[in-house]
Amino acid sequence: MKAMFLDVFAGGTDTSTGTIEWAMTELMKHPIIMQKVQAEVRSAFKGKTVITEADIQELSYMQCIIKETLRLHPPFPLLVPHDSREQCKIDGYDIPIKQRVFINAWACATDPEYWEEPDSFKPERFEKTSVDFMGNDYEFIPFGSGRRICPGIYFGLRTLELFLAQMLNNYDWKLPHGLNPSDLDTIETLTGGVLVVKKDPLHLIPTPYSSAD
Repeated sequence: MKAMFLDVFAGGTDTSTGTIEWAMTELMKHPIIMQKVQAEVRSAFKGKTVITEADIQELSYMQCIIKETLRLHPPFPLLVPHDSREQCKIDGYDIPIKQRVFINAWACATDPEYWEEPDSFKPERFEKTSVDFMGNDYEFIPFGSGRRICPGIYFGLRTLELFLAQMLNNYDWKLPHGLNPSDLDTIETLTGGVLVVKKDPLHLIPTPYSSAD
Protein backbone atom coordinates (compact mmCIF):
# COMPACT_ATOMS: atom_id res chain seq x y z
CA MET A 1 0.00 0.00 0.00
CA LYS A 2 2.82 2.40 0.88
CA ALA A 3 4.55 1.65 -2.42
CA MET A 4 1.32 2.34 -4.32
CA PHE A 5 0.85 5.73 -2.64
CA LEU A 6 4.49 6.58 -3.39
CA ASP A 7 3.92 5.73 -7.06
CA VAL A 8 0.78 7.88 -7.15
CA PHE A 9 2.45 10.98 -5.72
CA ALA A 10 5.72 10.53 -7.59
CA GLY A 11 3.95 9.78 -10.87
CA GLY A 12 1.49 12.64 -10.53
CA THR A 13 3.74 15.49 -9.33
CA ASP A 14 6.68 16.12 -11.68
CA THR A 15 4.60 15.05 -14.66
CA SER A 16 1.86 17.56 -13.77
CA THR A 17 4.38 20.36 -13.30
CA GLY A 18 5.94 19.67 -16.69
CA THR A 19 2.57 19.42 -18.42
CA ILE A 20 1.41 22.75 -16.95
CA GLU A 21 4.56 24.39 -18.30
CA TRP A 22 3.97 22.88 -21.74
CA ALA A 23 0.30 23.95 -21.70
CA MET A 24 1.21 27.54 -20.83
CA THR A 25 3.96 27.52 -23.48
CA GLU A 26 1.51 26.45 -26.17
CA LEU A 27 -1.10 28.95 -24.99
CA MET A 28 1.42 31.80 -25.11
CA LYS A 29 2.43 30.70 -28.61
CA HIS A 30 -1.23 30.72 -29.67
CA PRO A 31 -2.84 33.92 -28.28
CA ILE A 32 -6.25 33.26 -29.90
CA ILE A 33 -6.48 29.90 -28.12
CA MET A 34 -5.42 31.60 -24.87
CA GLN A 35 -8.21 34.18 -25.25
CA LYS A 36 -10.77 31.48 -25.99
CA VAL A 37 -9.94 29.32 -22.97
CA GLN A 38 -9.73 32.30 -20.60
CA ALA A 39 -13.15 33.44 -21.79
CA GLU A 40 -14.54 29.95 -21.07
CA VAL A 41 -12.97 29.77 -17.61
CA ARG A 42 -14.04 33.26 -16.57
CA SER A 43 -17.56 32.81 -17.89
CA ALA A 44 -17.95 29.53 -15.99
CA PHE A 45 -16.58 30.86 -12.70
CA LYS A 46 -18.16 34.34 -12.90
CA GLY A 47 -15.65 36.06 -10.67
CA LYS A 48 -14.94 33.15 -8.32
CA THR A 49 -11.47 33.20 -6.76
CA VAL A 50 -11.71 29.69 -5.31
CA ILE A 51 -12.29 26.90 -7.82
CA THR A 52 -13.40 23.41 -6.81
CA GLU A 53 -13.02 20.10 -8.60
CA ALA A 54 -16.72 20.14 -9.48
CA ASP A 55 -16.32 23.47 -11.28
CA ILE A 56 -13.71 21.99 -13.61
CA GLN A 57 -16.26 19.69 -15.23
CA GLU A 58 -17.81 22.69 -17.03
CA LEU A 59 -14.60 23.53 -18.87
CA SER A 60 -14.86 21.47 -22.06
CA TYR A 61 -12.40 23.58 -24.07
CA MET A 62 -9.80 23.56 -21.31
CA GLN A 63 -10.07 19.77 -21.26
CA CYS A 64 -9.32 19.79 -25.01
CA ILE A 65 -6.23 21.90 -24.35
CA ILE A 66 -5.02 19.44 -21.71
CA LYS A 67 -5.53 16.54 -24.10
CA GLU A 68 -3.74 18.32 -26.93
CA THR A 69 -0.83 19.20 -24.62
CA LEU A 70 -0.50 15.57 -23.54
CA ARG A 71 -0.68 14.48 -27.17
CA LEU A 72 2.21 16.68 -28.29
CA HIS A 73 4.19 16.64 -25.04
CA PRO A 74 3.64 13.36 -23.17
CA PRO A 75 5.74 13.41 -19.97
CA PHE A 76 6.95 9.87 -20.74
CA PRO A 77 7.24 9.56 -24.54
CA LEU A 78 8.50 6.01 -24.03
CA LEU A 79 6.13 4.34 -21.61
CA VAL A 80 7.30 2.19 -18.72
CA PRO A 81 8.73 -1.00 -20.28
CA HIS A 82 6.82 -4.27 -20.13
CA ASP A 83 7.85 -7.91 -20.58
CA SER A 84 5.74 -9.93 -22.99
CA ARG A 85 3.91 -12.78 -21.27
CA GLU A 86 3.67 -14.90 -24.40
CA GLN A 87 5.13 -15.06 -27.89
CA CYS A 88 3.27 -12.99 -30.45
CA LYS A 89 3.60 -11.17 -33.77
CA ILE A 90 2.94 -7.43 -34.10
CA ASP A 91 3.01 -5.67 -37.46
CA GLY A 92 5.18 -8.41 -38.90
CA TYR A 93 7.64 -8.48 -35.98
CA ASP A 94 8.06 -11.60 -33.84
CA ILE A 95 8.01 -10.76 -30.13
CA PRO A 96 9.40 -13.67 -28.08
CA ILE A 97 8.19 -14.48 -24.60
CA LYS A 98 9.73 -12.37 -21.79
CA GLN A 99 10.98 -9.82 -24.32
CA ARG A 100 11.20 -6.29 -22.91
CA VAL A 101 9.00 -3.98 -24.96
CA PHE A 102 8.89 -0.16 -25.03
CA ILE A 103 5.82 1.66 -26.38
CA ASN A 104 6.49 5.00 -28.07
CA ALA A 105 3.44 6.98 -26.92
CA TRP A 106 4.63 10.14 -28.67
CA ALA A 107 4.91 8.34 -32.04
CA CYS A 108 1.39 6.95 -31.59
CA ALA A 109 0.01 10.42 -30.83
CA THR A 110 1.67 12.07 -33.83
CA ASP A 111 1.07 9.39 -36.43
CA PRO A 112 -0.36 11.12 -39.54
CA GLU A 113 -2.38 7.99 -40.29
CA TYR A 114 -4.58 8.80 -37.30
CA TRP A 115 -4.07 12.52 -36.72
CA GLU A 116 -4.67 15.43 -39.08
CA GLU A 117 -1.80 17.96 -38.94
CA PRO A 118 -0.20 15.92 -36.15
CA ASP A 119 2.54 18.45 -35.36
CA SER A 120 0.14 21.38 -34.91
CA PHE A 121 -1.37 22.48 -31.60
CA LYS A 122 -5.10 22.25 -32.33
CA PRO A 123 -7.23 21.62 -29.22
CA GLU A 124 -10.38 21.76 -31.36
CA ARG A 125 -9.55 18.33 -32.76
CA PHE A 126 -10.81 16.82 -29.49
CA GLU A 127 -14.19 18.52 -29.83
CA LYS A 128 -14.93 16.28 -32.81
CA THR A 129 -13.75 12.91 -31.49
CA SER A 130 -14.36 10.50 -28.64
CA VAL A 131 -10.65 9.64 -28.46
CA ASP A 132 -9.48 9.91 -24.85
CA PHE A 133 -6.37 9.12 -22.81
CA MET A 134 -7.94 6.51 -20.52
CA GLY A 135 -6.21 3.62 -22.29
CA ASN A 136 -8.89 2.52 -24.73
CA ASP A 137 -7.61 4.43 -27.78
CA TYR A 138 -4.13 3.22 -28.65
CA GLU A 139 -3.32 6.23 -30.81
CA PHE A 140 -3.39 8.31 -27.60
CA ILE A 141 -1.95 6.61 -24.51
CA PRO A 142 0.15 9.13 -22.51
CA PHE A 143 -0.74 7.24 -19.32
CA GLY A 144 -0.38 3.76 -20.75
CA SER A 145 -3.19 1.22 -20.89
CA GLY A 146 -4.64 -1.86 -19.26
CA ARG A 147 -3.74 -3.20 -15.82
CA ARG A 148 -0.46 -1.26 -15.81
CA ILE A 149 -1.96 2.16 -16.61
CA CYS A 150 -0.33 4.97 -14.60
CA PRO A 151 -1.55 4.72 -10.97
CA GLY A 152 -1.20 8.50 -10.55
CA ILE A 153 -3.45 9.41 -13.49
CA TYR A 154 -6.33 10.88 -11.47
CA PHE A 155 -4.12 12.63 -8.93
CA GLY A 156 -2.06 14.13 -11.76
CA LEU A 157 -5.08 15.21 -13.82
CA ARG A 158 -6.87 16.88 -10.90
CA THR A 159 -3.67 18.74 -9.98
CA LEU A 160 -3.20 19.83 -13.58
CA GLU A 161 -6.82 20.90 -14.09
CA LEU A 162 -7.18 22.87 -10.87
CA PHE A 163 -3.84 24.64 -11.16
CA LEU A 164 -4.27 25.54 -14.81
CA ALA A 165 -7.82 26.79 -14.25
CA GLN A 166 -6.68 29.02 -11.41
CA MET A 167 -3.86 30.45 -13.51
CA LEU A 168 -6.16 31.21 -16.42
CA ASN A 169 -8.96 32.58 -14.28
CA ASN A 170 -7.03 34.82 -11.91
CA TYR A 171 -4.26 36.23 -14.12
CA ASP A 172 -3.48 37.64 -17.50
CA TRP A 173 -0.07 36.62 -18.82
CA LYS A 174 2.59 38.21 -20.99
CA LEU A 175 6.12 37.40 -22.06
CA PRO A 176 9.03 39.32 -20.52
CA HIS A 177 11.55 41.57 -22.28
CA GLY A 178 9.24 42.29 -25.20
CA LEU A 179 9.41 38.73 -26.52
CA ASN A 180 6.96 37.69 -29.21
CA PRO A 181 5.01 34.41 -29.11
CA SER A 182 7.05 33.23 -32.09
CA ASP A 183 10.21 33.60 -29.98
CA LEU A 184 9.13 30.78 -27.67
CA ASP A 185 10.81 27.47 -28.35
CA THR A 186 9.58 23.94 -27.66
CA ILE A 187 12.98 22.27 -27.29
CA GLU A 188 12.83 19.27 -24.96
CA THR A 189 15.33 17.69 -22.62
CA LEU A 190 15.42 14.47 -20.62
CA THR A 191 15.47 14.54 -16.82
CA GLY A 192 15.67 11.66 -14.41
CA GLY A 193 16.38 9.32 -17.30
CA VAL A 194 12.73 9.07 -18.42
CA LEU A 195 10.85 12.35 -17.96
CA VAL A 196 10.85 14.80 -20.87
CA VAL A 197 10.50 18.49 -19.94
CA LYS A 198 10.98 21.88 -21.57
CA LYS A 199 14.72 22.54 -21.86
CA ASP A 200 14.53 26.29 -21.19
CA PRO A 201 12.11 27.14 -18.35
CA LEU A 202 9.13 29.27 -19.28
CA HIS A 203 9.21 32.79 -17.83
CA LEU A 204 5.96 34.77 -17.75
CA ILE A 205 4.71 37.96 -16.13
CA PRO A 206 1.31 37.62 -14.39
CA THR A 207 -1.14 40.49 -13.97
CA PRO A 208 -4.01 39.93 -11.49
CA TYR A 209 -7.36 39.85 -13.25
CA SER A 210 -10.58 41.21 -11.80
CA SER A 211 -13.99 40.54 -13.32
CA ALA A 212 -14.82 44.16 -12.49
CA ASP A 213 -12.12 45.45 -14.87
